[in-house]
Amino acid sequence: MTDQALRTQQSNSPTEGAPVGRSFDFAYWWDRVGILVVLIVLVALMVVIAPNFATVTNLLNIARSISINAILAAGMTFVILAAGIDLSVGSTLAVAGVASVITALAGLPSPLAILVGIVVGAVAGLANGILSAYFSLAAFIVTLGTMTFLRGLAYTLTDGQPIVSNTLGFRDIGNGYIAGIPAPVVVMVIVYAIAWFVLERTRYGRHVYATGGNAEAARLAGINVKRVITSVYVIAGACAGLAGVIFAARVVSAQPTAGTGYELDAIAAVVLGGTSLVGGRGRILGTLVGSVILGVLTTGLILMNVQFFTQLLIKGVVIILAISIDSLKRRTLRLPWSRAAAPAATSGT
Repeated sequence: MTDQALRTQQSNSPTEGAPVGRSFDFAYWWDRVGILVVLIVLVALMVVIAPNFATVTNLLNIARSISINAILAAGMTFVILAAGIDLSVGSTLAVAGVASVITALAGLPSPLAILVGIVVGAVAGLANGILSAYFSLAAFIVTLGTMTFLRGLAYTLTDGQPIVSNTLGFRDIGNGYIAGIPAPVVVMVIVYAIAWFVLERTRYGRHVYATGGNAEAARLAGINVKRVITSVYVIAGACAGLAGVIFAARVVSAQPTAGTGYELDAIAAVVLGGTSLVGGRGRILGTLVGSVILGVLTTGLILMNVQFFTQLLIKGVVIILAISIDSLKRRTLRLPWSRAAAPAATSGT
């Protein structure tokens, strides 16, 4: 399969083009406008029922709080597009944050401390990728194991206690502002701009989609599938490392408990944004919208003084609904009138 063929395959994917055969295509319209409609309705609802939701201060706080999960979800999108999963990003966040703070306290410059956190995350992702791609181990089990290992490493490095530094050199990346916009939000936008360009405008992005859509066909087309799979875990790890640095900067400390449960929020944001859990289908901007939905929901519930355990119940329902929508989309695409069937029906191979 040439690059031109890969582009053709993407253009025939169920998230692009006009519906054919029937006037309504659930998968097409959900990917195009469904998630945006959900966000608009949710924001309108929160404006009405949540006190002070629409204030500028609150909206900036929402944007700041969204940034960490959104950066995690950006990396997770690469992994899920390649038909993988990464349960270790929350623990990677913790270890990267600890490493960056320890490096800064050792006297190294702030840019180097930030880089150390990102590299630590990338190395953790590299381990996941090698074990999954080259040793053919199940990604779920591999990342479950590294999740536990990395969490233990975070506790070991900190002796089980937070390392606080009120003079942390890179704290502005978590608490500062750039042209009146919270610095984490600026970083998030940069991450998504790069991710969008890589996935939508580069050969590598087409290879990621092809690998997730059909790994064997991608291999026969000359794509180094193992390298692609390894690379997406490295990207996810680097994003988790960056998120860990921002988290540490926000709380001005290294927290061994940081990121607990964040992997589920990241996966939920990806799936809410329209990316299929079976890989090969989805868009990075949808992940951003999914992250915003989760952030708006969480902040709105806090403003309404909803108890924490009730918030967990509601977020659990949202995750189940996201999975259900993904399943419904895939069933719709298997129906004889679905647009996914159209290319196959006209294909000569």
